[in-house]
Amino acid sequence: MYSALYNHINRFIDLNSDEQETLASLLKSFSVKKKAFLLEEGQTCRANYFVVKGCLRLYFIDIKGAEQTTQFAIENWWITDLTSFLFHEQSEFYIQAAETTEVIAIEHHHYDDMFHKLPKLERYFRLILQKNHQASQRRIKFLYSQTAEERYRHFNSLFPEFVQRVPQYMLASYLGFTPEFLSKIRAKK
Repeated sequence: MYSALYNHINRFIDLNSDEQETLASLLKSFSVKKKAFLLEEGQTCRANYFVVKGCLRLYFIDIKGAEQTTQFAIENWWITDLTSFLFHEQSEFYIQAAETTEVIAIEHHHYDDMFHKLPKLERYFRLILQKNHQASQRRIKFLYSQTAEERYRHFNSLFPEFVQRVPQYMLASYLGFTPEFLSKIRAKK
């Protein structure tokens, strides 16, 4: 049931079958329909989500009322509002399914128990957070140092199949421009 997650974890640390069984007792899996929300602004984020199949996105509403996507999560990626999750604060973000998505969740009330029972998972999550932070830093750099067209071309070269999966307005929001501008870039091909 949790083989995708175990395979991902085992890319970073070794988790034996007894440890996998312990972890399984702390996990919850479910499906989320396209456009459904796992989190809405004002709620407290109560879980960290691992995408087995599908796509989730993290976004906020800017001062002009436009959606600004800050993160996507596709297969084998994690997503959460980390500040809300860790500090029990009201979220300023939404987590929404961009596609029908199969998810494995670790709820906040199981986090300390998980690390107590399986201390090696702290290393796994540290490595995941480091990769996530690195990706965020690169994205911010690209937003300030590349033209909109360069950002699109770069993202498309890294994730060509992903560009076809998500709605154009979500991708444009993530890359920092309007859907109309994205249409112009794609028309230039």
